[in-house]
Amino acid sequence: MGTRESGAGGRDPRADGAGGFRAEVERRSATLVVFLHRLPRWTLLVAIFAVLAVGMLGTGWLGASALLVLASFLAWFAFLNWPTLDASGKLLRIAGVGVLLAFAVDHALGVF
Repeated sequence: MGTRESGAGGRDPRADGAGGFRAEVERRSATLVVFLHRLPRWTLLVAIFAVLAVGMLGTGWLGASALLVLASFLAWFAFLNWPTLDASGKLLRIAGVGVLLAFAVDHALGVF
Protein backbone atom coordinates (compact mmCIF):
# COMPACT_ATOMS: atom_id res chain seq x y z
CA MET A 1 0.00 0.00 0.00
CA GLY A 2 2.94 2.32 0.47
CA THR A 3 3.69 2.72 -3.24
CA ARG A 4 1.23 3.75 -5.86
CA GLU A 5 1.15 1.98 -9.18
CA SER A 6 -0.64 2.87 -12.36
CA GLY A 7 -2.95 0.48 -14.16
CA ALA A 8 -0.26 -0.25 -16.76
CA GLY A 9 2.00 -1.80 -14.15
CA GLY A 10 4.44 1.13 -14.07
CA ARG A 11 5.04 3.52 -11.25
CA ASP A 12 2.70 6.46 -10.81
CA PRO A 13 4.67 9.73 -11.37
CA ARG A 14 2.95 11.24 -8.33
CA ALA A 15 4.57 8.59 -6.14
CA ASP A 16 7.97 10.19 -6.80
CA GLY A 17 6.84 13.59 -5.52
CA ALA A 18 5.63 14.84 -8.89
CA GLY A 19 2.31 16.14 -7.71
CA GLY A 20 0.07 18.99 -8.70
CA PHE A 21 1.46 21.32 -11.33
CA ARG A 22 4.43 19.13 -12.33
CA ALA A 23 2.22 16.06 -12.82
CA GLU A 24 -0.17 18.07 -14.97
CA VAL A 25 2.63 19.48 -17.14
CA GLU A 26 4.17 16.02 -17.55
CA ARG A 27 0.80 14.54 -18.47
CA ARG A 28 0.05 17.24 -21.04
CA SER A 29 3.59 17.10 -22.44
CA ALA A 30 3.64 13.35 -22.95
CA THR A 31 1.95 13.46 -26.37
CA LEU A 32 4.30 16.12 -27.71
CA VAL A 33 7.38 14.38 -26.31
CA VAL A 34 6.36 11.11 -27.97
CA PHE A 35 5.75 12.97 -31.25
CA LEU A 36 9.19 14.62 -31.07
CA HIS A 37 10.80 11.28 -30.20
CA ARG A 38 9.30 9.66 -33.31
CA LEU A 39 10.69 12.32 -35.66
CA PRO A 40 14.02 11.65 -37.38
CA ARG A 41 16.84 13.01 -35.22
CA TRP A 42 17.91 15.62 -37.75
CA THR A 43 14.42 17.18 -38.00
CA LEU A 44 14.38 18.75 -34.54
CA LEU A 45 18.01 19.84 -34.87
CA VAL A 46 17.35 21.59 -38.19
CA ALA A 47 14.21 23.25 -36.79
CA ILE A 48 16.06 24.56 -33.72
CA PHE A 49 18.92 25.92 -35.82
CA ALA A 50 16.43 27.55 -38.22
CA VAL A 51 14.62 29.30 -35.35
CA LEU A 52 17.99 30.32 -33.85
CA ALA A 53 19.12 31.73 -37.20
CA VAL A 54 15.91 33.74 -37.57
CA GLY A 55 16.34 34.96 -34.02
CA MET A 56 19.93 36.04 -34.42
CA LEU A 57 19.65 37.45 -37.95
CA GLY A 58 16.17 38.90 -37.65
CA THR A 59 15.75 42.42 -36.38
CA GLY A 60 13.27 43.92 -34.00
CA TRP A 61 10.28 41.90 -32.91
CA LEU A 62 10.82 39.14 -35.48
CA GLY A 63 14.18 38.19 -33.99
CA ALA A 64 12.92 38.66 -30.45
CA SER A 65 9.89 36.42 -31.08
CA ALA A 66 12.04 33.63 -32.53
CA LEU A 67 14.41 33.79 -29.55
CA LEU A 68 11.47 33.76 -27.12
CA VAL A 69 10.09 30.65 -28.83
CA LEU A 70 13.49 28.99 -28.49
CA ALA A 71 13.83 30.07 -24.84
CA SER A 72 10.35 28.71 -24.10
CA PHE A 73 11.22 25.38 -25.71
CA LEU A 74 14.45 25.12 -23.72
CA ALA A 75 12.69 26.10 -20.49
CA TRP A 76 9.99 23.48 -21.11
CA PHE A 77 12.59 20.75 -21.62
CA ALA A 78 14.51 21.95 -18.56
CA PHE A 79 11.33 21.80 -16.47
CA LEU A 80 10.62 18.25 -17.60
CA ASN A 81 14.18 17.10 -16.83
CA TRP A 82 14.74 19.18 -13.68
CA PRO A 83 14.36 16.36 -11.09
CA THR A 84 16.99 14.22 -12.83
CA LEU A 85 19.59 16.97 -13.32
CA ASP A 86 22.60 17.56 -11.13
CA ALA A 87 23.63 21.08 -10.07
CA SER A 88 25.76 21.77 -13.15
CA GLY A 89 22.98 20.64 -15.48
CA LYS A 90 20.51 22.93 -13.75
CA LEU A 91 22.93 25.83 -13.93
CA LEU A 92 23.56 25.29 -17.64
CA ARG A 93 19.85 25.27 -18.42
CA ILE A 94 19.24 28.42 -16.39
CA ALA A 95 22.16 30.11 -18.16
CA GLY A 96 20.93 29.01 -21.59
CA VAL A 97 17.43 30.34 -21.02
CA GLY A 98 18.87 33.54 -19.53
CA VAL A 99 21.15 34.17 -22.50
CA LEU A 100 18.32 33.60 -24.97
CA LEU A 101 16.07 35.97 -23.01
CA ALA A 102 18.82 38.61 -22.90
CA PHE A 103 19.27 38.40 -26.67
CA ALA A 104 15.49 38.61 -27.13
CA VAL A 105 15.34 41.80 -25.03
CA ASP A 106 18.25 43.20 -27.02
CA HIS A 107 16.47 42.52 -30.32
CA ALA A 108 13.15 43.88 -29.09
CA LEU A 109 14.33 47.01 -27.33
CA GLY A 110 17.88 47.53 -28.53
CA VAL A 111 19.02 47.69 -24.89
CA PHE A 112 22.45 46.06 -25.03
